Amino acid sequence: MPRASFESGREPEITLIRIGSGEASLACRLLELWHYRELLCFLAWRDVKVRYRQTLLGVAWAVLQPLLTMLLFTLFFGRLARVPSEGVPYALFAYAGLLPWTFFANAVTNSANSVVANPDLVTKVYVPRLLVPFAAILASLVDFGIGFALAIGLMAYYRVAPGVALAALPLLVILTAIFAAAVGTWMAALNVKYRDVRYALPFAVQTWLFASPVIYPSTLVPAQWRPLFMLNPLSGLIEGYRSCLLGRQFDWAALSASVALTLVAFLLATRSFRRMETGFADVI
Repeated sequence: MPRASFESGREPEITLIRIGSGEASLACRLLELWHYRELLCFLAWRDVKVRYRQTLLGVAWAVLQPLLTMLLFTLFFGRLARVPSEGVPYALFAYAGLLPWTFFANAVTNSANSVVANPDLVTKVYVPRLLVPFAAILASLVDFGIGFALAIGLMAYYRVAPGVALAALPLLVILTAIFAAAVGTWMAALNVKYRDVRYALPFAVQTWLFASPVIYPSTLVPAQWRPLFMLNPLSGLIEGYRSCLLGRQFDWAALSASVALTLVAFLLATRSFRRMETGFADVI
């Protein structure tokens, strides 16, 4: 065809094709992660093994961390400060809050440092970069499962029956993982560019602990501060865990606010990560 065009004195037609990265939707990104699900599980399992390698107690740390924290809170806040626990033994009340909090705090911390800790996955091979912080979240679920076994033991010791509300627990775990992924993904992107994040994040997480109803019930918050308190998605989520484990009524207003804020945070965080990931290889 081009030869015929030359013989007729006309220049051949040239078609230009522009290749660009474009802006993939969140659904496309999540579908891409699904195609790499085996790698996601491998990275998560690798994180679990590396975390407890060359430790004397191994995965027992997943139980000791919330257990020792619960004992300290019970001593200082339950016995000395007399913080109300709404008719539930304070040790069980505190552990029901520490269980999701420990999962969230560890997941955020590990995912925030995940991209910086895996430079080869960013610079040498192609994988969806969201895979790296998401694998850290998935690895933290292993610790949550171990800690949940202790919660069942405490409930049996104090003879507290959860009731049918326990069926809602998997949904709360998924929501907590989504919110941890939102915060951890955003922190991971910022940590690549600003290494101050690794130093500021532990302080921010520790402060967040006291802004969440872990050591005190939400009913202790004055009414005028309740709207501001509900802006923290963990407020409704943690109280939801207590409702599931301790057989209490759900605070549907707080839980609905937490679900809405969690989904919005996840959308904004993943969008921000996608915009910043193009420069990861240049600065990591």
